[in-house]
Amino acid sequence: VQLQASGGGLVRAGDSLRLSCAVSGRTYDNLAAAWFRRAPGKEREFVASIAWPGRSTLYADSVKGRFTISKDTPTNMVYLQMSSPKPEDTAVYYCAVSEIPIPATDTADPQMYYYWGQGTLVTVSS
Repeated sequence: VQLQASGGGLVRAGDSLRLSCAVSGRTYDNLAAAWFRRAPGKEREFVASIAWPGRSTLYADSVKGRFTISKDTPTNMVYLQMSSPKPEDTAVYYCAVSEIPIPATDTADPQMYYYWGQGTLVTVSS
């Protein structure tokens, strides 16, 4: 299984940006997918996740109401729509997919994910 993240770049605060993650190697409709990020000098942190069944979503408080995670099963893509980004959202963003179905309540734990993308840098200017 390989994950390829893309869509990062320089964006002004208040603009929008969509990150994409292409999943290849297996279908993942019944697995959880998530985005994490690591800001300069900080630890990796959870951003958002989407789980099966029901496609329930979970968001970090810092991005709730601004970011939206989604996935498109036919194309094996996971997206993170970033609306109204702030300078503090500047980070390398990583997509991740679990190897087995996991409960929605556990989807914020990075240890639940077996497959990781290489990361895409998002820089938000003020």
